[in-house]
Amino acid sequence: MTRALICGCLVLVAGCTGAALTVWEEDQDVVIAWQGEDFATVHTDAQPRPYVWPLVAPGGVAVTRNHPMGAREGEQHDHPHHQSLWFAHGDVNGFDFWHGRDRRERIVREEAETRYLAAGVVEVDASYRWQVDDGDVVLREQRVLRFEDRGDHRTVDATITLRASDGDVTFGDTKEGTFALRLHPALRVEGKLAAGVLSNSEGDAGKAAWGKRARWLHDQGPVDGEPVGVAIFDHPDNLRHPTWWHARTYGLVAANPFGVHDFERQPAGAGDLVLAQGEELTLRYRVVMHRGAWTAERVEQEWRRWAR
Repeated sequence: MTRALICGCLVLVAGCTGAALTVWEEDQDVVIAWQGEDFATVHTDAQPRPYVWPLVAPGGVAVTRNHPMGAREGEQHDHPHHQSLWFAHGDVNGFDFWHGRDRRERIVREEAETRYLAAGVVEVDASYRWQVDDGDVVLREQRVLRFEDRGDHRTVDATITLRASDGDVTFGDTKEGTFALRLHPALRVEGKLAAGVLSNSEGDAGKAAWGKRARWLHDQGPVDGEPVGVAIFDHPDNLRHPTWWHARTYGLVAANPFGVHDFERQPAGAGDLVLAQGEELTLRYRVVMHRGAWTAERVEQEWRRWAR
């Protein structure tokens, strides 16, 4: 196992101490900690797709589900393709990268670089190819994840650029996608251990938030006795902003700009998007993990600050 420490500079050094944020690499994983406390681990080379797990709010409270990567009492073992924080889609040229059925569809890492930008900021920049069994490449992706501690909350900024490098690419109209979190069981709205409160920027709550368009989605509640919350922000420059939300009361929250048929009950294919060969699509999202209870006004304030 390699264990290279990144601490306040752009090169890997060993034995560096004293920084509030520390980052190191273990094999193909990038581990991020804040003042000795877990923050996040980026599994850049996981198969059939990369993911971030664990994801930890200030105070050391994990906000995403452990299954299928680890065990936790009270967790259900449904939807094993729900891996903490991930990005995928259920219909890309007819291939299902959301479920990755029988490992036919895979998001394969090509290169990755970790950049330490400041005392509380680190970026993980990775390139991927979306490919299927026979090795055919469907598209290529550049994914930059920026992690920052902000005192009472932490942020993960995702900038995802999808490029039609090997022919035209059609993102199909399906609810199965796309930028997603599977929450800690205590943050569920329904089910065992559920104590979460789910709402969006338009005032929809609980089940009513599913399939609705909104600038942001927010879930909060007590985890191990500590009040915490998680929000996902959709950037105003994104495709079809404000996006639709595949938000389930059992703990899945996902921004999906393609699922018009399911969410709006429009004709099949209404949400299709075609990238001609050589074209690109860039999507930007922010995940916020906060300590304490936040009002809708506080979430909106943070969204507006980021959106500027």
